[in-house]
Amino acid sequence: MKRFILILFTFITTVSFAQIHEAGIFLGGSNFIGDIGRTHYVLPNKFAGGIVYKYNLNPRIALRANYTALPISGDDNDADNLFREQRNFSFNNTLHEFAGGLEFNFFEYNVRSLGQTFTPYILAQVAAFNYKVPESIVGGNVQFTNEFSIAIPLGIGIKGRISDHLAFAFESAVRLTFVDDIDYTTDKITSLNFGGNGNDFYTFTGFSLVYTFGRPACYADNE
Repeated sequence: MKRFILILFTFITTVSFAQIHEAGIFLGGSNFIGDIGRTHYVLPNKFAGGIVYKYNLNPRIALRANYTALPISGDDNDADNLFREQRNFSFNNTLHEFAGGLEFNFFEYNVRSLGQTFTPYILAQVAAFNYKVPESIVGGNVQFTNEFSIAIPLGIGIKGRISDHLAFAFESAVRLTFVDDIDYTTDKITSLNFGGNGNDFYTFTGFSLVYTFGRPACYADNE
């Protein structure tokens, strides 16, 4: 038991002092994949951005949390098929997303070291997002209400060292949702009940710039 407690204490101590924190901003573009407009998976058409925080457990894995404001839109005039062009629907929505999950680095990476200065990575998160949906029509005007739902962000990226305390990243991630009303389709309003062919998706593609702080004794030797 004493040996187990010693090993556990050593592990906790090592993990506690083996962190580099990262905090910063990211900017880029968002796009929607659903029942209105284009169906391209990565073709940003709206400016989007947010803030990010990372807690590096080791040179391979980082816990990550971020907030993203994602304006999205779709216009059937931009679609590649004749049916959507003739239908001529369009919409605009704004999603406010809070997400948490993991980044996994393909290479051992430490922005505070002159060793490996860049790495590709994959991103896997769970997100909660807020958006608006139609509720009724009053006096010829559509009345909206706010809804919350869950998404699964999955993405790939590459990040690298700029200096001892600065790093950059470029990533693209698609959000898999469990709803089909981000583009305002609803059975509550006949004119907007145009059905669908599955749940909606939305994506973010862009750059981030983060400031790093903390002194990980296990893999950084100097500030």
